Amino acid sequence: MAHSCDVVVIGAGFAGVTAARDLSAEGRSVIHLEARGRVGGRTHTGEAFGREVEFGGTYVHWTQPNVWRELQRHNIPLARPLDVDTVHWLAGGTVHSGNQTDYHSAVAPLTAQFFADARTWFPRPFDVSAVDTSAIEKETLAGRLDSLNLSDHDRDVLDGVLATLVHSYSEQGLAQMLLWASVNFGEWGAFLEAAGHCPIKGGTRRLIDAVLGESTAELRLSTPVSAIEDDGCGVTVTTRAGEQIRARAAVVALPLNTLSEVTITPEVAAPVRAMIDRRHPMRTAKILARVRGEIEPFYAFAPVGKNPVNTARVEYRHEGDTLVVCFASDASALSAEDREGVQAALRTFVPDIDVLETAGHDWVGDPYSQGTWVHHRPGSLTQAAPQLRKPHGRIHFAGGDIATLGVGGIEGAMETGAGAARDIAAALDNGSY
Repeated sequence: MAHSCDVVVIGAGFAGVTAARDLSAEGRSVIHLEARGRVGGRTHTGEAFGREVEFGGTYVHWTQPNVWRELQRHNIPLARPLDVDTVHWLAGGTVHSGNQTDYHSAVAPLTAQFFADARTWFPRPFDVSAVDTSAIEKETLAGRLDSLNLSDHDRDVLDGVLATLVHSYSEQGLAQMLLWASVNFGEWGAFLEAAGHCPIKGGTRRLIDAVLGESTAELRLSTPVSAIEDDGCGVTVTTRAGEQIRARAAVVALPLNTLSEVTITPEVAAPVRAMIDRRHPMRTAKILARVRGEIEPFYAFAPVGKNPVNTARVEYRHEGDTLVVCFASDASALSAEDREGVQAALRTFVPDIDVLETAGHDWVGDPYSQGTWVHHRPGSLTQAAPQLRKPHGRIHFAGGDIATLGVGGIEGAMETGAGAARDIAAALDNGSY
């Protein structure tokens, strides 16, 4: 079969769009396939309550080099959410309230214990092989939490500040949280700011459209892929509709939890196959709530399993009302369609809050995501994921799920998309492909 193009890119989230743009900028012919009828992947700027909202990944930061370069290049500013000083946190069966200083005083000593060895295990977080991590890769979040021997009250306080990023303490590996902290100088508070504070003015769609606008790739939406085969002379990509596309190389930029539905030939290494088959455990929910009136801005935190909404933040005003962004650690415990349930959960913190409307997207039930952002199981972060970052013959993988520094976020997606494009372009230039 003759080559249809130089490269096929599979997936049009930030990783795939970045790879397609960079390869086409090198003068390579690219066919870009996306299963959904839109670009963006697990980011999605949509409409609710009569305005644009972010249903998926949202936040970026000026400390993230790939994202920041693109924002500056396209003159896209960050949005500024409402300033918040009031914090409510559920601990020991009681809701405590105070200002940011009060909350920091309660949380900081506990996070310092939890993350005390982050820089020890990841002194050079861009190189996870710098230290033998085999011991820490056996540990779960639950194991670390138990090892601290905290009082019930202090355990709840610590649980609450971690809860946004937790679905199952017993399934999620400790190593990933330690890496996140290490990337941010060992400070958990710094990681939380970088990961969850700054939206993009105009939404994530504005940024991905800007990158997509520089691509000359042939974009085909609503085109899911069933198989990818490297025969040593080229790559054949087969769509679910039965079309076959022949290329010199391929970029696979799909969420980890969907890779088991794609036949990859030759077979990937055993640790990688095990990671793909086990999938990552994140089954969380992001729920947007429009509440009556311009209420006092607040943050709220609750331990996993002790309130359906585990974290909440007032983010914007809208037509005389207030928009609250909520995260539920267990998507099965609270639906974005359950207005009364969301209201009851928020009334744990603000008893008179009146929820008018709710909205969200079911990322767990979405066949093209099958979960939210990645949190690796023990053993995957520093053992299997690095293998997936290496070329598998002419097949290159990308995505925030397998990123190094930016694992789980938009930054990691762009980091790996750019890396895959760079490696393929070099191989094409030197005649390897």
